[in-house]
Amino acid sequence: MNRETVLKHTTIFKKNLLKALADPNEAQAYLEAALMAYEADSNTDALLLAMRDVAQAQGGIGQLAKRVGISREHLYNVLASKHNPRLDNLLSILSGLGFQVRLEPKSDLKRAVGV
Repeated sequence: MNRETVLKHTTIFKKNLLKALADPNEAQAYLEAALMAYEADSNTDALLLAMRDVAQAQGGIGQLAKRVGISREHLYNVLASKHNPRLDNLLSILSGLGFQVRLEPKSDLKRAVGV
């Protein structure tokens, strides 16, 4: 497959992904999948990529930076994995994307305590 074909197909994929992520339910499912992947391998790259994709679908990094109250450059660097993100930054970004984090027991913990 040549470069032009690859670019054509990946551009179409990205465009369709961003269109889908404009729906809050789709964005939630996408972020939840990224969080589950992070839980499995502790690699923040997929989580940060998912957050960046949702931000792009919601108007871009600049809009999210305004909602979160940090500079666009810093937010871009956090989402581009150039910094090791702090929990407060991740929670602020998720809040700016319209989500909150809530805790629930793992299913194996529920079984262990009889819930």
